[in-house]
Amino acid sequence: MEQRNQQQPSAAFVGASWLALIVGLASFIIGLSNVEMALNEKGYYFTVLMFGLFAAVSVQKSVRDQLENIPVTNIYYGLSWFSTLLSIVLLTVGLWNASITKSEKGFYAISYTLSLFAVIAVQKNTRDARQKQNDSTRSE
Repeated sequence: MEQRNQQQPSAAFVGASWLALIVGLASFIIGLSNVEMALNEKGYYFTVLMFGLFAAVSVQKSVRDQLENIPVTNIYYGLSWFSTLLSIVLLTVGLWNASITKSEKGFYAISYTLSLFAVIAVQKNTRDARQKQNDSTRSE
């Protein structure tokens, strides 16, 4: 396998990524706990959040695997992209039809977007750190 020279993310970027993920998740979940809506609606939004996070990590992993010449099936690659887009569509449709204020809808959209971006960055940083550990173990 071809070895690519990758620069490790800085501690500041790793910390900022984790902080963004925590802030995004906490904001979304605290918002859900405080909003006046039925429990099944809260469950819907929480499930869409978890689905989106998993799907975004799957996209990052499959794209990175392909860049590193690790085999990824077309069906997994396609499903990971489809799932990510579907989670965004589900959130959009849910918020569009929700009986909450526009500012609340915007709050959920922004915290969701922050969470998706941050989980991709955290997963990338985790993979980079793991790869550095593996590389240093092999060189010893």
